[in-house]
Amino acid sequence: MKSLASLFASLAALLFTVPAHAQGAKKAELLWLGQAAFRITTPGGKVIMIDPWLTNNPRTPEKWKNLDELGKVDLILVTHAHNDHLGNAPDLAKKHDVPVWSPAGLGSSLATLGILPAKLAPRINKGGVLKPWGDDGVKITATQAEHSSEFVWKSPETGKDTTYVGGAAMGYILELENGLKIYHMGDTGLFGDMKFIGEYYKPDIVLIPIGGHFVMDPKDAAYAVNTWLKPRHAVPMHYGTNNFLKGTPEEFIKALGNSATKVHAIHPGDRLEF
Repeated sequence: MKSLASLFASLAALLFTVPAHAQGAKKAELLWLGQAAFRITTPGGKVIMIDPWLTNNPRTPEKWKNLDELGKVDLILVTHAHNDHLGNAPDLAKKHDVPVWSPAGLGSSLATLGILPAKLAPRINKGGVLKPWGDDGVKITATQAEHSSEFVWKSPETGKDTTYVGGAAMGYILELENGLKIYHMGDTGLFGDMKFIGEYYKPDIVLIPIGGHFVMDPKDAAYAVNTWLKPRHAVPMHYGTNNFLKGTPEEFIKALGNSATKVHAIHPGDRLEF
């Protein structure tokens, strides 16, 4: 029979176990490339591109407009159909023979228009969960976002723009191999179920739009972080690429006030490790 001391020791080990992402394990890397474009390299070495608007993005550093510089890509996520989010996703998908996971309607449009073969344009919808590398790998959950998602495409035959189905705008929760949870919010305004997302998914890091006009402004974003999401880290995005997106990280930090959330106001081309 175990001694009282050994029982206490076992209990203490259970209570004070350090989460994997706080130990000396390999870290996740986030590379921001302007607007909502991120390259996430997971602790297990998988490379996930999100909203890769690069070659025409005025804030993407020149180096990263060369798609070869990204290195390998294992999977692409697109939050909605607008060109500043879909961007170079089809090019990268064909280059690396990897799927573009996007709102169901957008995937259908990409396939039926011949922009991507059907195998590279799979469908997902809100609440859907991806485990592309098995149960022990990355888990990706599609979430609500409050935004539009029309898909405007220029026909190579006629040169005319036509609007097609783009599905419903989404965000994504990425739970990495070490348990770290990253919430890419996509383009969104405030909505009450951010409270649910904060309570249920408990994201460690939020990648949050702050530009205003089309998305939350700094005040709205600060409210979402302080009141509903309560992450340990926030990375502001989707600002400064056009005259409508006037919000700044400085305004976001000021609106947060004395917050428990650490803000990482990085520049396009900068990397973070968690």
